[in-house]
Amino acid sequence: MAFAKPKKIAFLEFVTLMALMTSLTALSTNAMLPALPAIGNYLSVANANDLQLIVSFLFLGMAVGMIFYGPLSDSVGRKPPIYAGISIYIVGCLISLLATDLDLMLVGRFVQGFGLAAFRTLCLAMVRDQYKGDVMSRVMSFIMGVYIFVPAIAPTIGQAIVHFIDWHVVFLFFVALSLTVLIWITLRQPETLAKENKKPLTFATLASGLKDILTNPVALGYTIASGFVLSPFLAYMSTSQQVFQELYGLGPLYPAVFAVLSLSVGLASFLNAKLVMKFGMLRMALASVTVMVVVAAVVLWIAYFINGLVPFWLTMLYFPITLFCVGILFGNLNSLAMQPLGHIAGLGAAFVGSISNFISIPFAIIIGKAYANNVTPIVGGFLVFGLLTLGIIIWVNRWSQSSVATAN
Repeated sequence: MAFAKPKKIAFLEFVTLMALMTSLTALSTNAMLPALPAIGNYLSVANANDLQLIVSFLFLGMAVGMIFYGPLSDSVGRKPPIYAGISIYIVGCLISLLATDLDLMLVGRFVQGFGLAAFRTLCLAMVRDQYKGDVMSRVMSFIMGVYIFVPAIAPTIGQAIVHFIDWHVVFLFFVALSLTVLIWITLRQPETLAKENKKPLTFATLASGLKDILTNPVALGYTIASGFVLSPFLAYMSTSQQVFQELYGLGPLYPAVFAVLSLSVGLASFLNAKLVMKFGMLRMALASVTVMVVVAAVVLWIAYFINGLVPFWLTMLYFPITLFCVGILFGNLNSLAMQPLGHIAGLGAAFVGSISNFISIPFAIIIGKAYANNVTPIVGGFLVFGLLTLGIIIWVNRWSQSSVATAN
C-alpha cells in the first residue's frame, strides 16, 4: 500500500517537527550523562575517565556523517537522507543497547552520531527550502528556543529513566523518538527540495568545495577557531557528571545544576542575536574569547594558592561566565567561517561543521583524560584553547585588512 503524497504542512507543525529533529542531538548527548556510572558498572569499565568516550564518539560519528548528508541531499532530495539517517541512528542505539563491553558501546555511539548528522545537517536545509528572510529567521528562532531548552532538561530525563527503570531504556527512548520522527516525516512532511534545484553529486564537486575552504584563510581560520572552542566545551560535557555528582557530591541534584549552566549558553545565543547587529560578529567574538581567557586565568591563579583545588562556589561562578562566552563564540565563529563560502553554502556548512568537529574531538579527549577529581584541567583547556582562538582571530583579521589594502 503506497502512502499518499503529503501536502505542505502548517507552520506550527513544521516548526515542531524540525525542533524535534534538532533536539535529538542534544538528547542523545545530555540524557546519557547521568547513566554513565551505571553503564561503567555494567560494562566493567575500570577507569571512569574512559566513559567520557561515550560522548566523544557520538560527535566523531557526526563529524564523519556531515560530509555526506549535505551534498547527498542536494542531489536526491532531503527526505531520503533523513530516512537513511534515522535508520542508521536506530541501528546505533540497538548496538549500544546490546553492548557487553565499552568497545561495542563506542561502536554504537559512533553509528548513532553518523545517523544524527542527517538531522543536524538537513533541518536547516529544509527550513531554507521553504522560507527566507524574516520568516526564516522566525522559524529558526523557534527551533533554537527548543534546542536551548532540551539540553537543560535532558539529564533529568536520563536520570529518571536510570533511577526508576534501567540505563538500557535510555536507548529505547531514543529509538521511540526517532521512530516518531520517521513516521511523522513519512506521513506529513513533503519533500522540500524542488526538482529543478537538485544538483548532481560528483567527486569533483566535493573536492572543489573542500579546496575552497582549505585555501581560503578566512574560512579555514575561523573553522579551526571553532574547533578549538569546541574542544574544552566537549571536555566539560564529558566530565560534568564526574565533576558535579562525584567531585562535589551533588548526587541527584546534578541535572538541576547542569540545567542552570546550560541556560547560560541559551541566554548567550538569545542576546547575541540582538547584540551582533550593533557590534558585529568580529567584535562579539573577540570580546567573548578575551573574557573567557581572563576568567580562566583568574580561576587558575586562585587555585594555585589553595592547593590547586577549585571550590564549588568558584566553579559555579566560573562556568556560567565561560559557557556564556562559548554560546557567543559558537554562532559568530561559524558565521565568520561561512562568509567567504556563499557560493557553496550547503557544502561549505557541511565541511565547516565536520572539520571543526574533527579538530575538537582529539583535544577534548586529551583534556578529559587529564581529569583527576579536579576541574583545573577543564579550566586550563578553556585558557589554552581560548588563547589559540584569540590568536587565530587576530591573525585572520590582520590578513583580511592587508588583503583589502593590497587590492586597493
